[in-house]
Amino acid sequence: MSTPRAAAVSRGGLDELTVVSLAHIHDPATTPIFPGDPEFTLTTAATINEDGYYLQQVSCGEHTGTHWGAPGHFEPGGALADDLSPADLFLPAVRVDVRAAAAADPDYRVTLGDLAAFEREHGRIPAGAAVIAWTGWADRWGTPAYANLDRHGRLRQPGFGLDAVRWLIGTGRLGRRGALGSDTFGPDPGSDETFAVSRELFHEHRISLENLTNLAALPPAGAWVLAGGTVNRAGSGSAATVFGLVPPRPRDGGRRRRTTRTIRHQDGRRHR
Repeated sequence: MSTPRAAAVSRGGLDELTVVSLAHIHDPATTPIFPGDPEFTLTTAATINEDGYYLQQVSCGEHTGTHWGAPGHFEPGGALADDLSPADLFLPAVRVDVRAAAAADPDYRVTLGDLAAFEREHGRIPAGAAVIAWTGWADRWGTPAYANLDRHGRLRQPGFGLDAVRWLIGTGRLGRRGALGSDTFGPDPGSDETFAVSRELFHEHRISLENLTNLAALPPAGAWVLAGGTVNRAGSGSAATVFGLVPPRPRDGGRRRRTTRTIRHQDGRRHR
């Protein structure tokens, strides 16, 4: 029996997919480190002249650079890296463009209104999707403006609003499987030191995709993401190369008939 994943990659043939990298180069000289995380170093362990081969030693935390996070990163007893299946790392992807809002407000949170506008333009977010916020923060990579610390040493980065995440989960768009992704340190707004969004996300087998880049190469809808990386025993996640698998552009240019869709807030309010 064909699965949605098999159908996605077989339609038209694998040779018609464009593979794009959504990962930063893993380089201590440019990689911002989340405050309190281990230092990132690359040292030469062997050289061709002296040893007959070239080898580096890597030392960093599991959440350094572009990476994915496992549920056990925040959820007590949650699935760890070696509990996940490959299907947890291969997901349909949607990219929600909030660059203008994030440029105006570094503490911006993706809202239900943003999701409503996205679905009016691009259709329903598929079940078990990787919902990726394109904030434009990747342009700051390698500079202090990426962490964007205020005078009290607090992060100032955009993220997802908790109401929006609860709606994604409650409607199955983020099901038992799925992801929140961002081109920032993580799905939480930088100013939220409680990590409320991550705690909500990691209740199930859902993952995070963090410090992404090159999101301009990913269409708003219709692509898939595939996350690699080392699977550590009892790991909380892994530094990763994240790929976007982009199908050919439809002959109609990808245009969709605009529809009216209602999104209900937790408190009963609605967005159209």
